[in-house]
Amino acid sequence: MSRKLFGTDGVRGKANTYPMTADMALKLGAAAGRYFRRDGQNRHRVVIGKDTRLSGYMLENALTAGLTSTGMNVLLLGPVPTPAVGFLTRSMRADLGIMISASHNPHHDNGIKFFGPDGFKLSDEAEAEIEAILQGEIRPAQPENIGRAKRIDDGRGRYVEYAKTTFPLRDRLSGLKVVIDCANGAAYKAAPDVLWELGAEVIPVGVAPNGYNINEKCGSTHTQTASETVVQHGADLGICLDGDADRVMIIDETGRVADGDQIMALLAARWAEEGRLSGNTLVATVMSNLGLERYLAGKGIALKRTPVGDRYVVEAMRAGGFNLGGEQSGHIVMTDYATTGDGLIAGLQFLAEMARTGRAASELTRSFETVPQLLKNVRYEAGREPLAAEAVQSAIADGETRLNGSGRLLIRKSGTEPLIRVMGESEDPALLEQVIDRIVEAVASAS
Repeated sequence: MSRKLFGTDGVRGKANTYPMTADMALKLGAAAGRYFRRDGQNRHRVVIGKDTRLSGYMLENALTAGLTSTGMNVLLLGPVPTPAVGFLTRSMRADLGIMISASHNPHHDNGIKFFGPDGFKLSDEAEAEIEAILQGEIRPAQPENIGRAKRIDDGRGRYVEYAKTTFPLRDRLSGLKVVIDCANGAAYKAAPDVLWELGAEVIPVGVAPNGYNINEKCGSTHTQTASETVVQHGADLGICLDGDADRVMIIDETGRVADGDQIMALLAARWAEEGRLSGNTLVATVMSNLGLERYLAGKGIALKRTPVGDRYVVEAMRAGGFNLGGEQSGHIVMTDYATTGDGLIAGLQFLAEMARTGRAASELTRSFETVPQLLKNVRYEAGREPLAAEAVQSAIADGETRLNGSGRLLIRKSGTEPLIRVMGESEDPALLEQVIDRIVEAVASAS
């Protein structure tokens, strides 16, 4: 069964434009409610969280209407990180969890992500079944079985308390000055609270959301603001989250940024040393740098690659029984602690290593030398298939020939935006740029 509405991370689009309309959210809520409501009793519940986008109010209300119309009881969490929804879905014994967020995208976008009762994101098959229900006539509940909605005021506090338990009980962050950039997003209260309660001196950035400024010149996709703040205040570390706090970038005391690959390298090596790395394997996507692969091989650690998307990382982890995985973009998945990427908890694990070793962040974020990598995005018009164009295929084939085994190319559609992502790696940066530019030009002409 195929999916058309769902992408690699739920349903996403521009707010008030299909499919991110109130009408579609209502129908989607009703379809999900009908899928998860297994009997005629009002015992089924769904938790809904959101980030700080203005359109979140509209979508939250529409989803609630659709869900209650099919007899689901709705528990509204308000602004909380995406991993909090996964955690609370399981903790509150809910049948379904929903996060309203477009993650790292600008404020005018939004999205709807679904979690099953185990706290993990829904499978492709489950999403396809919900789409199938959506296409038909959705049977509403009888009047006496309409669901209720209730606001949960302490959802964020429950997550804060849980996040702190993932930090070693014997350790504190006393004496550490930490910049935390919350991207004016879902973790704008939770993340600073956790760090402060663990004893750090906290310098918050991106903690004044207004509905429009999420991810705007801040957060994991714009680390310059936090980097400058770290240097200005002489901080020991910077932690940059994205809009829904499932991604993280680490900034060392010099202002240098470490991506997900460096964070995974540190954690994988440490966990392997402690005998904690299940299957002695790290799961990462095809985007992760060749330098990471070589570093892990030198440590005797296997690297299992997946398609791009944290959901595919998690699926591979669950299938293989692995407990550590992630993406170069900053999704760090630690199934010992969370069911999805958790930027705050990943940051805490990094801080725990600083506390354990007494080493500076700059020493811990440079586990390996990266192979030069270049990524360029090309926007295309809806309905076009630029990758199928003969000129594009020719440019890709020529590029692979020129790299001649000394590097690699990865050209793919984004799963969340109308973009073609053109990425390559090579020990020869000049050659790499020539190859990438030619492919980009061919894709742009076909778009």
